[in-house]
Amino acid sequence: MEPPAPGSRGESRGSVSSETAGAAVAGATLLAVFGPLVGLSPAWIAVGIGGALVALTVDASQWQGLGGHLVAEALPGGRSRLRRIACHEAGHLLIARENDLPVQRVLVGTRACLEAGVRSNGATEFSIPDSVRMSLEDLRRWSRVLQAGIAAETLIYGAARGGADDRALLGRLWGLSGHDVDTAQREQRRARREVDQWLRAQQPALAQLAEELLDQASSKVAMPSSDG
Repeated sequence: MEPPAPGSRGESRGSVSSETAGAAVAGATLLAVFGPLVGLSPAWIAVGIGGALVALTVDASQWQGLGGHLVAEALPGGRSRLRRIACHEAGHLLIARENDLPVQRVLVGTRACLEAGVRSNGATEFSIPDSVRMSLEDLRRWSRVLQAGIAAETLIYGAARGGADDRALLGRLWGLSGHDVDTAQREQRRARREVDQWLRAQQPALAQLAEELLDQASSKVAMPSSDG
Protein backbone atom coordinates (compact mmCIF):
# COMPACT_ATOMS: atom_id res chain seq x y z
CA MET A 1 0.00 0.00 0.00
CA GLU A 2 1.40 3.39 -0.97
CA PRO A 3 1.73 5.97 1.82
CA PRO A 4 -0.31 9.14 1.56
CA ALA A 5 1.69 11.88 -0.13
CA PRO A 6 2.45 15.05 1.82
CA GLY A 7 -0.42 17.45 1.40
CA SER A 8 -2.94 14.67 0.85
CA ARG A 9 -6.50 15.65 1.64
CA GLY A 10 -9.15 14.30 3.91
CA GLU A 11 -12.32 14.89 1.90
CA SER A 12 -15.89 14.22 2.95
CA ARG A 13 -18.51 13.43 0.34
CA GLY A 14 -22.29 13.40 0.57
CA SER A 15 -23.83 10.12 -0.49
CA VAL A 16 -27.11 11.14 -2.04
CA SER A 17 -26.76 9.72 -5.56
CA SER A 18 -29.66 7.36 -4.83
CA GLU A 19 -31.86 10.39 -4.16
CA THR A 20 -30.90 11.90 -7.53
CA ALA A 21 -31.72 8.64 -9.29
CA GLY A 22 -35.01 8.36 -7.43
CA ALA A 23 -35.99 11.89 -8.40
CA ALA A 24 -35.18 11.16 -12.04
CA VAL A 25 -37.30 7.99 -12.04
CA ALA A 26 -40.18 9.81 -10.35
CA GLY A 27 -39.98 12.64 -12.90
CA ALA A 28 -39.94 10.22 -15.79
CA THR A 29 -42.98 8.41 -14.40
CA LEU A 30 -44.94 11.64 -13.97
CA LEU A 31 -44.01 12.74 -17.48
CA ALA A 32 -45.16 9.44 -18.95
CA VAL A 33 -48.47 9.56 -17.08
CA PHE A 34 -49.41 13.22 -17.40
CA GLY A 35 -47.55 14.25 -20.55
CA PRO A 36 -50.24 13.01 -22.98
CA LEU A 37 -52.90 14.77 -20.90
CA VAL A 38 -51.31 18.15 -21.65
CA GLY A 39 -50.76 17.40 -25.32
CA LEU A 40 -47.17 16.13 -25.34
CA SER A 41 -46.42 13.59 -28.06
CA PRO A 42 -45.52 10.09 -26.79
CA ALA A 43 -42.53 10.18 -29.14
CA TRP A 44 -41.20 13.37 -27.54
CA ILE A 45 -41.84 11.92 -24.09
CA ALA A 46 -39.81 8.83 -25.00
CA VAL A 47 -36.98 10.99 -26.36
CA GLY A 48 -36.99 13.13 -23.22
CA ILE A 49 -36.99 10.17 -20.86
CA GLY A 50 -34.27 8.43 -22.86
CA GLY A 51 -32.11 11.55 -22.84
CA ALA A 52 -32.57 12.00 -19.11
CA LEU A 53 -31.60 8.39 -18.40
CA VAL A 54 -28.51 8.66 -20.59
CA ALA A 55 -27.49 11.87 -18.80
CA LEU A 56 -28.04 10.22 -15.43
CA THR A 57 -25.93 7.21 -16.45
CA VAL A 58 -23.08 9.37 -17.75
CA ASP A 59 -23.19 11.53 -14.63
CA ALA A 60 -23.01 8.48 -12.38
CA SER A 61 -20.22 6.74 -14.31
CA GLN A 62 -18.04 9.73 -15.23
CA TRP A 63 -18.79 12.27 -12.49
CA GLN A 64 -19.84 10.10 -9.53
CA GLY A 65 -23.24 11.80 -9.58
CA LEU A 66 -21.79 15.29 -9.08
CA GLY A 67 -23.81 16.72 -11.97
CA GLY A 68 -27.00 15.74 -10.19
CA HIS A 69 -25.73 17.28 -6.97
CA LEU A 70 -24.85 20.49 -8.79
CA VAL A 71 -28.36 20.79 -10.23
CA ALA A 72 -30.02 19.86 -6.93
CA GLU A 73 -28.04 22.48 -5.02
CA ALA A 74 -29.20 25.16 -7.45
CA LEU A 75 -32.89 24.23 -7.13
CA PRO A 76 -35.28 25.33 -4.39
CA GLY A 77 -34.33 23.41 -1.29
CA GLY A 78 -30.69 23.37 -2.29
CA ARG A 79 -29.71 25.41 0.76
CA SER A 80 -30.87 22.60 3.05
CA ARG A 81 -28.56 20.19 1.21
CA LEU A 82 -25.69 22.64 1.57
CA ARG A 83 -26.47 23.09 5.26
CA ARG A 84 -25.97 19.37 5.85
CA ILE A 85 -22.63 19.44 4.04
CA ALA A 86 -21.63 22.54 6.03
CA CYS A 87 -22.47 20.73 9.27
CA HIS A 88 -20.21 17.83 8.29
CA GLU A 89 -17.30 20.09 7.39
CA ALA A 90 -17.82 22.24 10.51
CA GLY A 91 -17.32 19.11 12.62
CA HIS A 92 -13.94 18.52 10.99
CA LEU A 93 -12.90 22.13 11.40
CA LEU A 94 -13.91 22.43 15.06
CA ILE A 95 -12.13 19.25 16.11
CA ALA A 96 -9.05 20.12 14.03
CA ARG A 97 -8.76 23.44 15.85
CA GLU A 98 -9.22 21.71 19.20
CA ASN A 99 -6.45 19.21 18.34
CA ASP A 100 -4.05 21.75 16.81
CA LEU A 101 -4.11 20.12 13.37
CA PRO A 102 -3.83 22.57 10.44
CA VAL A 103 -6.57 22.70 7.83
CA GLN A 104 -5.70 23.89 4.33
CA ARG A 105 -9.21 24.93 3.29
CA VAL A 106 -12.87 24.06 3.62
CA LEU A 107 -15.18 23.71 0.63
CA VAL A 108 -18.96 23.46 0.88
CA GLY A 109 -21.06 22.56 -2.14
CA THR A 110 -20.41 20.83 -5.44
CA ARG A 111 -19.81 24.08 -7.32
CA ALA A 112 -17.13 25.26 -4.88
CA CYS A 113 -15.43 21.86 -5.03
CA LEU A 114 -15.45 21.63 -8.82
CA GLU A 115 -14.11 25.17 -9.14
CA ALA A 116 -11.27 24.13 -6.81
CA GLY A 117 -10.57 21.00 -8.85
CA VAL A 118 -12.02 18.62 -6.24
CA ARG A 119 -14.53 15.96 -7.26
CA SER A 120 -16.77 16.10 -4.22
CA ASN A 121 -19.72 18.04 -2.84
CA GLY A 122 -17.87 19.02 0.30
CA ALA A 123 -14.29 18.79 1.49
CA THR A 124 -12.06 19.68 4.40
CA GLU A 125 -8.47 19.43 3.26
CA PHE A 126 -5.71 18.50 5.68
CA SER A 127 -1.94 18.41 5.34
CA ILE A 128 -0.80 14.85 6.01
CA PRO A 129 2.63 14.76 7.71
CA ASP A 130 5.66 13.68 5.66
CA SER A 131 6.14 10.65 7.90
CA VAL A 132 3.25 8.18 7.95
CA ARG A 133 4.77 6.32 10.92
CA MET A 134 2.97 8.51 13.42
CA SER A 135 3.09 8.26 17.16
CA LEU A 136 0.09 6.75 18.90
CA GLU A 137 -0.94 10.18 20.19
CA ASP A 138 -0.85 11.67 16.66
CA LEU A 139 -2.94 8.77 15.38
CA ARG A 140 -5.45 9.47 18.13
CA ARG A 141 -5.66 13.12 17.06
CA TRP A 142 -6.21 12.16 13.44
CA SER A 143 -8.80 9.60 14.52
CA ARG A 144 -10.75 12.35 16.25
CA VAL A 145 -10.48 14.83 13.37
CA LEU A 146 -11.30 12.41 10.56
CA GLN A 147 -14.35 11.03 12.38
CA ALA A 148 -15.64 14.46 13.37
CA GLY A 149 -17.60 15.09 10.17
CA ILE A 150 -19.56 11.87 10.52
CA ALA A 151 -20.10 12.56 14.23
CA ALA A 152 -21.34 16.11 13.58
CA GLU A 153 -23.75 15.01 10.87
CA THR A 154 -25.05 12.19 13.05
CA LEU A 155 -25.53 14.53 16.01
CA ILE A 156 -27.63 17.01 14.02
CA TYR A 157 -29.36 14.76 11.48
CA GLY A 158 -29.38 11.36 13.16
CA ALA A 159 -27.22 9.72 10.48
CA ALA A 160 -24.32 10.57 8.20
CA ARG A 161 -24.42 10.55 4.39
CA GLY A 162 -20.84 11.70 3.89
CA GLY A 163 -17.55 10.43 5.25
CA ALA A 164 -16.48 7.52 3.03
CA ASP A 165 -13.24 9.30 2.14
CA ASP A 166 -12.64 10.14 5.80
CA ARG A 167 -12.93 6.49 6.81
CA ALA A 168 -10.69 5.40 3.94
CA LEU A 169 -7.95 7.88 4.83
CA LEU A 170 -8.13 6.98 8.52
CA GLY A 171 -7.87 3.29 7.64
CA ARG A 172 -4.78 3.97 5.52
CA LEU A 173 -3.08 5.93 8.31
CA TRP A 174 -3.68 3.15 10.82
CA GLY A 175 -2.77 0.45 8.29
CA LEU A 176 0.62 2.07 7.72
CA SER A 177 1.22 2.75 11.40
CA GLY A 178 2.48 -0.71 12.31
CA HIS A 179 -0.15 -1.17 15.02
CA ASP A 180 -2.29 -4.29 15.08
CA VAL A 181 -5.92 -4.30 14.01
CA ASP A 182 -7.29 -4.64 17.55
CA THR A 183 -5.38 -1.56 18.68
CA ALA A 184 -6.52 0.43 15.64
CA GLN A 185 -10.17 -0.47 16.16
CA ARG A 186 -10.04 0.17 19.90
CA GLU A 187 -8.40 3.57 19.47
CA GLN A 188 -10.81 4.62 16.73
CA ARG A 189 -13.80 3.68 18.90
CA ARG A 190 -12.30 5.62 21.78
CA ALA A 191 -11.71 8.64 19.54
CA ARG A 192 -15.28 8.50 18.25
CA ARG A 193 -16.67 8.48 21.79
CA GLU A 194 -14.52 11.50 22.67
CA VAL A 195 -15.66 13.38 19.57
CA ASP A 196 -19.32 12.56 20.19
CA GLN A 197 -19.12 13.88 23.74
CA TRP A 198 -17.17 17.01 22.79
CA LEU A 199 -19.44 17.97 19.90
CA ARG A 200 -22.54 17.40 22.01
CA ALA A 201 -21.16 19.87 24.54
CA GLN A 202 -20.17 22.28 21.76
CA GLN A 203 -23.35 21.94 19.68
CA PRO A 204 -24.09 25.72 19.63
CA ALA A 205 -20.56 26.40 18.34
CA LEU A 206 -21.00 23.65 15.76
CA ALA A 207 -24.27 25.14 14.53
CA GLN A 208 -22.78 28.62 14.35
CA LEU A 209 -19.73 27.50 12.37
CA ALA A 210 -21.93 25.49 10.01
CA GLU A 211 -24.00 28.61 9.29
CA GLU A 212 -20.81 30.60 8.66
CA LEU A 213 -19.60 27.99 6.18
CA LEU A 214 -23.04 27.92 4.57
CA ASP A 215 -23.04 31.70 4.17
CA GLN A 216 -19.58 31.52 2.60
CA ALA A 217 -20.81 28.82 0.20
CA SER A 218 -23.83 30.94 -0.73
CA SER A 219 -21.45 33.78 -1.51
CA LYS A 220 -19.42 31.39 -3.70
CA VAL A 221 -16.37 31.86 -1.53
CA ALA A 222 -14.35 29.00 -0.06
CA MET A 223 -13.53 29.65 3.57
CA PRO A 224 -9.81 29.38 4.42
CA SER A 225 -8.95 27.98 7.80
CA SER A 226 -7.64 30.33 10.45
CA ASP A 227 -5.02 27.69 11.19
CA GLY A 228 -3.25 28.41 7.90
